[in-house]
Formats: sequence, C-alpha cells, structure tokens
Amino acid sequence: MHDVLGDGKIHAAIDLGTNSFHLLIARLQPDGRFDVVAKEKEMVRLGSGSGDMYELTAPAIDRGIAALRRFRQVADSFDADITAIATSALREASNRAHFLQRAMQEAGVSVEVVSGAEEARLIHLGVLQAVPVFNKQVLVVDIGGGSTEFLVGHGRDVRSAHSTNLGAIRLTDQFFPEGVVAKKSAKQCRTHVRSFLVPTIRRLREHRPFVAIGSSGTINTIARMVVAQRGGDSMAPTNGASFTREELGQVVEAILDAPTADERTGLAGLDERRRDIIVAGAVLLEQILDGLAIDKMVVSEAALREGILLDLAARSGEPSFHHLSDIRRQSVLHMAERYHEDLGHIQRATDIALELFDQTEDLHGLDIGARDLLEAAGLLHNVGLFISHAAHHKHSYYVIRQSDQLSGFTDAEIEMIAQVARYHRKSEPKATHADFQSLSDVDQGRVRTLAGLLRIGIALDRTRQGGVEELVVTADDRTVTVGVRTRDEIDFSLELYTANQRSSLLSTAIDRDVSVELIGLP
Repeated sequence: MHDVLGDGKIHAAIDLGTNSFHLLIARLQPDGRFDVVAKEKEMVRLGSGSGDMYELTAPAIDRGIAALRRFRQVADSFDADITAIATSALREASNRAHFLQRAMQEAGVSVEVVSGAEEARLIHLGVLQAVPVFNKQVLVVDIGGGSTEFLVGHGRDVRSAHSTNLGAIRLTDQFFPEGVVAKKSAKQCRTHVRSFLVPTIRRLREHRPFVAIGSSGTINTIARMVVAQRGGDSMAPTNGASFTREELGQVVEAILDAPTADERTGLAGLDERRRDIIVAGAVLLEQILDGLAIDKMVVSEAALREGILLDLAARSGEPSFHHLSDIRRQSVLHMAERYHEDLGHIQRATDIALELFDQTEDLHGLDIGARDLLEAAGLLHNVGLFISHAAHHKHSYYVIRQSDQLSGFTDAEIEMIAQVARYHRKSEPKATHADFQSLSDVDQGRVRTLAGLLRIGIALDRTRQGGVEELVVTADDRTVTVGVRTRDEIDFSLELYTANQRSSLLSTAIDRDVSVELIGLP
C-alpha cells in the first residue's frame, strides 16, 4: 500500500471478502485519526458455489465487479483515493488474475491480495481503534467466508498470527448445502473443525491469558442473537458488547433446532442474508471457544476496512529512505533470524546492494517501494538453506512464497521478494521459468534489476570478512563502474572476481556494461 499524508484528505478502503464486500470512506487526520464519511456493504458471495474455492464462478465474478463499480462511483463522489484489499476467496482462486484484470478495466479499482497473516494484522489494527484494549494482550478472531484469522497482539505488537481455511461459506458448502442441517451433519462439522484447529489451538494456548475479541459479520450476528435472547434490542450497536460461551451454546442450539434456512427466518437478531451460512459460522465459533477454553468474547464492529485506513495513517509523514517500515522490517528480521546462521554476512551483503541501488537510481529509475523489496529479499535470500544447500535459491523462493510471517506486505510484493531471492545466484531468468513469465513486463524488469544488484552485493562479501568500506559508482552512456574501497590488509581478489562474474544480470537490466574494480584512498 502506498504512503499517504495525514492532511485531511479523504480515502476509501474496500474489503473484498468471500461473503461480503465493504466500503469505508473516511477523512484521515494529521494525528492518525480518521472520521468516517460513508459506509457501504454488499453481500457478493464471491466464494459461493465454488466448492473448494480454487476457481471463482462466472456469476460470482460478475457480482463482484458490479459491486466494485458501484463502490467506485461512491468513492469518486467524495474524490477519494481507493485502497482495495482482497482476502481468502481471491487468495486461493486459480483464476484470480482474470478477476483482478476486470476489476481494473471495468471498475477502475486496483485490488491487492494479501496473505492470511497480513489480513489478521490489518484486522487487529481495526479492532484496536474500536475496543479499549490497547494495553492488554488480546486474541482477535475474525470468521470470514473462506478463512478464519487469529492474531495475538499487545498494543501494536503482533505476537502470533495464523490463518486457517475454515470459513462460514466453505463449511456451509461442505456440511450444510443451502443451509440445510441434515442428520449427523452438525456432528460431522464439529469433528472436522475440531481436528482442523488442533495445531492452531496448540500455538494460541501458549499466549494465554488474553482478552478474546471477535470481529466479522458472523460474530456480530451471533452477538445480536444473544442480545435478543436476553430480551434486549438486537438492532443496537454491538461494538464493545460481550457474550459468554454458555450464551453462544444457546444460540447454536436455537440455530440447529431450525434445520432449514426458511425455518430460521423468525430467529431474533439473525440477518436474513445469513440464514444459510450462520449454522457453519456458529459451530465454528463454538469449537474455537471450546478449544481455547474462552469463557467470554468481546465484540468489535471494526475489522479489516478500518485497519486499512489506520495502516494508511500509520504510514503518514516523512518516509524512511533507508529501511523498511518498522512492521515490515520486524517481520523480515524475525524470519531471517529463524532461518539464518550468519546474519552478519546477510546484513552486510544487503547493505551493499542497497548502497548500489541508491547510487544507480538515475539508471534504473525504481522507487522507494522497490528498495524495500530489495532489502527484504536481501535479508531472506538464503532461507532456502534450511531445506538444502543444493539449489537453495529455488528453495528460498518456496519458503518465502509460502511463509505467513511477512506482515505488512501484499501478496504481489511477497511474490516479488521471492523472485528476487530466487535469482540471487545461478541461472538468470529464462523463458522456461513459469513463475517469472507470469509477471508483467514491468515487474520482470524490476526483478532483473533488484536481483542483479543483490548478486553483486553478495559477491562483495563472499569471504564474509566485511572488507567493503566505501562504494563509488560512475557511469556513462555505455558503462557503469562500481569502485570499491577496502581495508588495506585484506585480500579482496575473490570478491572482485565473483562480482564481475555475476554482473551480467544487472548489465542486462540497465542496458550498460557493468564492471567492479578496486579504488585507492581518496
């Protein structure tokens, strides 16, 4: 997501969920607050009818694009910038590129697909501004249509983030088609959810005690049903309200006593648009609270869309031109520390690559966002060694691509980081490399440039003696010379040889011959 200034400008956040699309338009203030201007919600059911959700259906895509067009019109009426984030349904869809292309062409909306962990982080930000728990350790649970996000945090710090492929629509398709509770289906769903949650429950238990907070439409609906059971006004705001595990059990029992969606029409507090998927959502929440022995859950009406706006506000002001933002850098360093044995070498090689990036800026023309990707790829380029030394550059791609630890990055950015790390050694990009060929021409050029810079950075610390004291880059229309000043007492011949051997990728990317040589004292 791009940097913005908290200057009172109006921004729009769009949350493309598996069940619903949400639009939130607000004015960002210089102190990081935002004032809501307008809200819209459409029940799109993007993941509906797709079974395993590996392919979006044509009608679902049409519904989604139509909703985005309407959201675009509303945002334009406020002259608002749009940040659109997609979650589980698009994260998993094999035909998501088709949807993303149509979203841009037909609605003028650029959609970013985020990982489950990043989704959880943004939801956590939204929850923090809605519920007064900033100084407490919290567990945030967000039940979506295709997945459920869990995050343990304290203040803005993220202690643990997990995403599971359990969601209200996914479980409905599997166990309660069209919302019908058949004989034994509830028992089968409970067994499935309980077994699926075992590793997540085990990890989350380590962080107790915490305040349990639930967001999302499913949990807010259950809260309204609880209020109705108490005899209260089920239409009243639910933010900050709470319900007990016992009260949830009573709601689940009432839902199961009405075996079809039509029979649930009279249940107080139940949004009729959720009559079919509420069974799966309630059973899922029941198993989460049982598994973690949670006696009470607090409700947050704020979630992902509020988190998007707060993330924009957090990025306001003077950008850092030297390092990743704190959230992103912390997640990268945590992953690097987990997989690397020699962090000193990794950081030196990355710093050299970043210095080369800065000194060749006029040649490659890449922005600060690309510099962030280079830094992340540099710090993570050797994580594939965790699997095997042989072809570890390829393993690095896989480890980075499959990781759920990289907070603050979009799915597209993680793909770029993984590609740059993959090409830090050995073969340069080829026509036979499917992952590389799937990138746009612009992104292919960025990967070549960043990987070319990283190759030289790694080469100049090959013997891991930290010999580089200064770099001086000079260029003309045909050549680029990287001058290296070192400590007098070291033998730098292997670094110099290796850097020149590995300069061809950068040479191709910037269309100039690249050479590396020693320079004397100034």
